[in-house]
Amino acid sequence: MELLKPPMVDRRGDNPETSVWWDKLTLAQKFSASSLGKSGYELVCIRNIEGEGVAILECNGGVATISAEGEINAGAQIKLRED
Repeated sequence: MELLKPPMVDRRGDNPETSVWWDKLTLAQKFSASSLGKSGYELVCIRNIEGEGVAILECNGGVATISAEGEINAGAQIKLRED
């Protein structure tokens, strides 16, 4: 007799690729966002900072940014609007 196991649940949250913002990222940003997504970060928006599209990701209250060149700043001091 075989025991049924409950389905595995991914507790890391959604992958950034499911975000409506995904198509607006540069290729370098997509690589970096995918990397952060494995740690639970979610892509929440893209902001124009000094003429450059900067991706904003959030995880457990922490915020990370990704420059157009794909550089990750996990200690970003950006205030997000709350819904």
